[in-house]
Amino acid sequence: MKILIVTNHSYMLYQFRREFIEMLLKDYEVVISTPCVGHEDDLKEMGCKIIDTYVDRRGIDPFKDYKLLKNYNAIIENEKPDKVITYSIKPNIYAGMICQHRHISYYTNVQGLGTAFQSSSLAKLVTFLYKRAFKEVKTVFFENKGNADLFLQKKIIPIKKIKILNGAGVNLNYHQYYPYPTEKKIHFLFVGRIMKEKGVDELFNAFEKLHKNYDVVLDIVGFFEDEYRDKVNQLVNDGLVYFHGFQQDVRPYYQKAHCVVLPSYHEGMSNVLLEACAIGRPIITSNIPGCKEAVDENNNGYLVNVKDSEDLYLKMKQFVELEEIQKEEMGKNGRIKMEKEFNKEDIVKETLESVIV
Repeated sequence: MKILIVTNHSYMLYQFRREFIEMLLKDYEVVISTPCVGHEDDLKEMGCKIIDTYVDRRGIDPFKDYKLLKNYNAIIENEKPDKVITYSIKPNIYAGMICQHRHISYYTNVQGLGTAFQSSSLAKLVTFLYKRAFKEVKTVFFENKGNADLFLQKKIIPIKKIKILNGAGVNLNYHQYYPYPTEKKIHFLFVGRIMKEKGVDELFNAFEKLHKNYDVVLDIVGFFEDEYRDKVNQLVNDGLVYFHGFQQDVRPYYQKAHCVVLPSYHEGMSNVLLEACAIGRPIITSNIPGCKEAVDENNNGYLVNVKDSEDLYLKMKQFVELEEIQKEEMGKNGRIKMEKEFNKEDIVKETLESVIV
């Protein structure tokens, strides 16, 4: 038996789905169609066959998308998989259409709405394409209830085909609890791409205000979009920000942090928040699907209004003014929450039960 996995990012697939793939390999030959942007050699070592497939992740060029559709058709024709699992919007839609046409069982993962549903005109097109692609889908996995409800509201799929998971979960052995830092200067940590939709404008505004009255610093791990280059350099030069760039292993930065902040506009399920909580760090994040699920308000973190820099400032200020023992206790509460609700072993098992039937 052969399973084909179709995705748009080999690095992200390995980072967050390797435990699931390891379980699949016990019963299936696993072939992966993906752009090779990292960890493809690790996936090969696990026993997977890799097909390097170009995907224009952000573009909406119809000619490129038609070429992708043809590529998926050729891959599926050549590999003749028994089942197909897809991740992210273009694989979900175009590989889904091919599977439907060829009467192959397929399972899709909606990992978030992304920018596609932010524009009304684009949302109409994507809704139409999803409806076509999901006609014969076996199961659609969602990472939060809010996204699933939107697909129901738009009548893209019936409720019987929906399976809501707690994201990809978090590997509690890899992200082990680490003692809370004792440094007096408070380190806030942002992990992710430095872009508008991650709420960095609100974060920078809130932090500049906070820095005027408190001994705090902001650590940033990730890439930045070109439009933020000058701003980041300015904050670094002013001594407000420590910019660490992209890091293969983020755990040392979580460990040194007092609190992790993610004021994102939209998420499927933020792996950053799950990892931070697992290591034992309080979190401050947007009150939106994909973020709020990781927070028990005032217990392991705070929720803030999306796109509201003043609310973000007030919650960061509230955190700074907590006693050290309270901050540490919030971190411990986050670890407990991950163990109860987001253990990757449980989520892998739950996913397998839907796919291997």
